[in-house]
Amino acid sequence: MDIKTVSRWLADEARVPHPRHRWAAADALGVDESVLWPEAIRNTVKIGPDREIATVYPYRSACPKSVWRTLITEAQSHITIAGYTNYFLWLEHPNLAKVLKRKAEQGCKIRFLIGDPDSDVTRHREAIEAVPLTVSTRIRITLAELEQLKGVSGIEARFGDEHIAMSVFQFDAEMLVTPHLAKLVGHDSPMLHLKRYQDDGLYDRFAYHVDELWSAGRNIWQGPTSR
Repeated sequence: MDIKTVSRWLADEARVPHPRHRWAAADALGVDESVLWPEAIRNTVKIGPDREIATVYPYRSACPKSVWRTLITEAQSHITIAGYTNYFLWLEHPNLAKVLKRKAEQGCKIRFLIGDPDSDVTRHREAIEAVPLTVSTRIRITLAELEQLKGVSGIEARFGDEHIAMSVFQFDAEMLVTPHLAKLVGHDSPMLHLKRYQDDGLYDRFAYHVDELWSAGRNIWQGPTSR
């Protein structure tokens, strides 16, 4: 490297060298790049709790279908679908029931947590959204689709009301989370794509939320809650 160039680096702390020059300098000095230019690393590599945020979508509908398809296909251990209606999944993935049945047969544990179409919470949300395709109708569509999976070992489905304002979709160590905004339906609300990298991080916090709701859920096929 040119001596004048290095001198400019030393004279101006805000000046950050090109990556290949940083790597060469770090290698020559036998230190990690973050020791020489910590700000550059912090600005390009997430090292805090937010590193679990892989992608942010301003609208759930902006997330490519291929992302959902990949997460569902690659999950090996468990899948949790905890949206209040989950209606959109059946539209965007016509063969979803067959895919989930096959995954369950391969040992993947699958849980569905959906809203009760006859609850006061559902009726209140319908009044807020005020859309032709009501919340209860969307839930009943999901219930009809779930009938294809009734009795399949490894697949469970429960009613719950407390996740009305937030949907969580869990696929092994990855997760999609949608906080529902005001009167907006799910596809118009933002979504976070999370990947688990640490204990008690964002992923674990939302996983805790879902597990708590699941434990209080009511089995949709047997009536009383199945623990």
